[in-house]
Amino acid sequence: MPSVPHDDDAPLLADLMPWSVAPPRLGRGWPTAPDAASLKARWDALLKAEGPDRDTLFEPTRARTTHSAVGQLPGGAGGTEKLARAHGPCAEPVRVLRAPFDEQWLIPDHRLIDSARPELWRVADDRQVFVVETPTAPPGSMGPLLLASSLLPLARPGRVRPLYRRPEGTEPNLAPGLLDHLTDRLGHRPDPVDVLAWVLVAVRPGLAVPLTADPELWSEGVELGRRMLWLMRRDGQRPKLPGGRRPYVRSPLPSRPVAVHYDRDEETLQVDDGRISPVPPEAWDFEVGGVKVLEQWLAVRVEDAAEPGVLEAIRPATWPQPWTSELLELITVLALLAELRPRQAELRVREPITAAGLRTAGVLPVPDGSRRPASVLDHHEEGPEGQFTLL
Repeated sequence: MPSVPHDDDAPLLADLMPWSVAPPRLGRGWPTAPDAASLKARWDALLKAEGPDRDTLFEPTRARTTHSAVGQLPGGAGGTEKLARAHGPCAEPVRVLRAPFDEQWLIPDHRLIDSARPELWRVADDRQVFVVETPTAPPGSMGPLLLASSLLPLARPGRVRPLYRRPEGTEPNLAPGLLDHLTDRLGHRPDPVDVLAWVLVAVRPGLAVPLTADPELWSEGVELGRRMLWLMRRDGQRPKLPGGRRPYVRSPLPSRPVAVHYDRDEETLQVDDGRISPVPPEAWDFEVGGVKVLEQWLAVRVEDAAEPGVLEAIRPATWPQPWTSELLELITVLALLAELRPRQAELRVREPITAAGLRTAGVLPVPDGSRRPASVLDHHEEGPEGQFTLL
């Protein structure tokens, strides 16, 4: 999306939200899927195999094999015995952000994940907001530079910046003293979510974030950013387009679709013989990192990307009804986000708060400790083979 035009010394996101973590790295695709039932079936297939067959199905890497000794994820999900001896049902799948605007399911088992980033799991709760840096887009791309999600993000390669350093929405991941400085300049104390909302609106290429001391402009930007944040998080009340512009299923989607086509003139999305309309061109063209979101979302669910005999080939035999509801909502979200672009482009920073000004105020540079995770362990976490981790 366009950024707030400003030529002065704007502070960097890396200084405003100093703690960041690389996204989790799975190492194999089969522990995630657009539906939870497939994950349970994949797990059952893995455990039915024995010896070398189980090893092969698992898809070992240098970081993980069926003989790796691994502790539980924070929160107690997943077992700790070696997968070569594992038995019983899998951990209950959890919702994750697998790719931009693509919510899928994950088996939350540390034994299946090459690099799980436990520090992210420790602060994941219903108050948390994860800010995700998007891949570098080609010149001219209109996609957002940042995403925000309530779900643990797996999208790579950009870094993840949690809004809060501790559970329950405590200790915001903001430069120490930033809220106090904004309070002095704006005449009121902003909420951490307000700062995030402004960041989403104002961020520009290079991840610089122009700030303003103008209370009226700040309020305007925060209002717009909160709207963007609500649409990206998609929690609470469902978004809707105005009557007459809401997408509907005009012809039922087939049980096993194989082809997708978009008719720009008719504003119709065709999935084989199934038809959904109206689908605004702005929704179909919506990109993140140069990749069309809708096209990629559909490809994951339509294309047979996995070869037979691997766990990832276990998938729904027919198109599940929940996917249709998710598709309609995704079309709506992308269309509504696209509608915000003109307002975002019209914002012009007045009374800028520059990086130099933040240095003079003592907000920058941030202390090294702010770039490291907070100590949030209040209980022993179970280590490999049921042993508790020594803290």
